Amino acid sequence: MIIYPAIDIKDGKCVRLLQGQADKVTVYDDNPVRMALRWQKHGADIIHVVDLDGAFQGLPKNLETVRKIVQELDIPVQFGGGVRGIEAIQRLLDMGVGQVVLGTIAITEPTVFHRALEMFGERIVVGLDGRQGKVAVEGWTKDTGQNIIEAGRKLAELGVSRIIYTDIARDGMQVGPNVQATRSLARAVGVPVTASGGIATLDDIRALKAIESEGVEGVIVGKALYEKAFTLEEAIKAAGDAG
Repeated sequence: MIIYPAIDIKDGKCVRLLQGQADKVTVYDDNPVRMALRWQKHGADIIHVVDLDGAFQGLPKNLETVRKIVQELDIPVQFGGGVRGIEAIQRLLDMGVGQVVLGTIAITEPTVFHRALEMFGERIVVGLDGRQGKVAVEGWTKDTGQNIIEAGRKLAELGVSRIIYTDIARDGMQVGPNVQATRSLARAVGVPVTASGGIATLDDIRALKAIESEGVEGVIVGKALYEKAFTLEEAIKAAGDAG
């Protein structure tokens, strides 16, 4: 199972939010590039980067920082946050981003999203963000009323290759992941799912590892790493241990 260290960028800094709320922010480093290099040094195979300003404003706002991260790293970067058009996707891929995460347009602009899938294939990842089982969009500020499972099935039918599922209520809270909801989504969609939100302990990673065979491909880890609940090396070992 893949461990994705998370780097969330706001105002050019590496931060974490509580439940995605912009006014509940903790700054962990003024230099996201330095943080990305740190995670690479400690064994990361891929980095998950989110432009929080972009997510809230609907247009990536920290592209120069992302460019520097891509240039400095020898491992792939998965990027999301405010990417809501074909030109923006193309620009990111041309910049060297390995995978682009689409959330809002996957739900609200199916025509654009379908074109993105046709053009870029497996380099497109869908971010399904849920609050009480319903999909939220636009930086988690707007609830759509759509059921997560139903939305996931529709996206899988369109040809999505992988999905990131975030339980918003747990994000940044270190209360444990929503294992049952993650399992249910993975079973329903039949494509690899990455879990996000709530990781607090190595046992949380082990709990997700236990359902890897049901389609849970990876887990995004943020605050637990920054608060030193465990090291990245320990997380990678827990994700790789059998039994």
